[in-house]
Amino acid sequence: MSHRYTRLTGLLARLAVPLSLCLGLSFTPISQAQEKEDIVIGGSIPMSGVFAFAGVGIHAGIGDYVKMINEQGGIAGRKLRYVPEDTGYKVDVSVAAFKKITSQNKVNLYYGDSTGFSKTINPELDRVGTILMTGASFASEINDPKKFPAQFLVGPDYTEMFGILLKYIAQESPGATVAFVYSDTEFGRDPIEASRQRATELGLKVGVEIMTPPGSVDVSTEVLKLRRARPDYTIFHGYVLAPIPEFVAQGRQMGLKSRYMGTFWTMDNSTVMQMGENADGFMGVMPFRYYYDEEEAPMLDKIRAMRHEYQSTAYMQGFMAAMLMTEAVKRTLEAGKELTSENMKAGLNSIQNFDTGGIIGVPISIKGNSVPVGRIYRADYAAKKMVPASDWIVLE
Repeated sequence: MSHRYTRLTGLLARLAVPLSLCLGLSFTPISQAQEKEDIVIGGSIPMSGVFAFAGVGIHAGIGDYVKMINEQGGIAGRKLRYVPEDTGYKVDVSVAAFKKITSQNKVNLYYGDSTGFSKTINPELDRVGTILMTGASFASEINDPKKFPAQFLVGPDYTEMFGILLKYIAQESPGATVAFVYSDTEFGRDPIEASRQRATELGLKVGVEIMTPPGSVDVSTEVLKLRRARPDYTIFHGYVLAPIPEFVAQGRQMGLKSRYMGTFWTMDNSTVMQMGENADGFMGVMPFRYYYDEEEAPMLDKIRAMRHEYQSTAYMQGFMAAMLMTEAVKRTLEAGKELTSENMKAGLNSIQNFDTGGIIGVPISIKGNSVPVGRIYRADYAAKKMVPASDWIVLE
């Protein structure tokens, strides 16, 4: 009996060493692996289709920032990995891309291509609880931390863009008459009601509101309405370009002295200059500096060192999206917290007086789901550039 007991205990002792090694291996290396996992940015990016003009720039901006951070060693020793899919700017394709990317990768951050996608995917973000998302949309509806707790906007929402324009108008021309011209789309209608009220609060008069179909349409009847109202300023929203050039050209032919303005997706340099000589003096709100701005901006210098040709405002938006998403991750890890959407959003909202390296011309703070900062730029057609027409305007 004693001999059998000795053999049994000896066997158990021999088994105990590899068992303990196995147990040790099951914890320490996996824990270390988790610490060094890539931080994954997924992306529904419209590289083709009607929004490809922006998607190509967005893709390049995100990619360049990821490359820059990885060359600096990543975040807390973890590399960034960018996993995009082309969506053609279609919501169903964007959703399919999201499912594909998140099923094949442990995604921490995501860039969406549209308001439609942002709204459609929101319940899934809430369910998963591990992804912080931003995107191409500036929809006012998404600027609601209660309804969209895992999302944010890379700049002011559309209502805030109007607010910046109206604040500028009130400062430059107290009591001025303004016209709102917008597309008959969710995008176009977004800021109108709230902006009507904001104009009144600023002592401005909304002389006329004109809604048109998006794209190239005959606007001769609408221009006559502008002529009757004779606004000091006309704000276009819900378009990229057409029918803005027709409004401006016909208005000037009729002797209108209105100053014309646009919002973000109209304001790329190449877009405005397509108006030809009628572009001269066209103004609008821009949350970021232009590629060629001459004011001190160390981050712009880095961009220009990587890319020697003009980069679009969509590029700047993608670059800033990556910067703010990864800053949220950095702050979450520094606080010793898990990368949940709630923790990352809290990290984002902890941003106070943050220096973007000059991409945005003033330090920024993020309280809710937007960055309510912008500047008015004016087209100098002779120089083929957008030049500053105001200081940076920060909405409270």
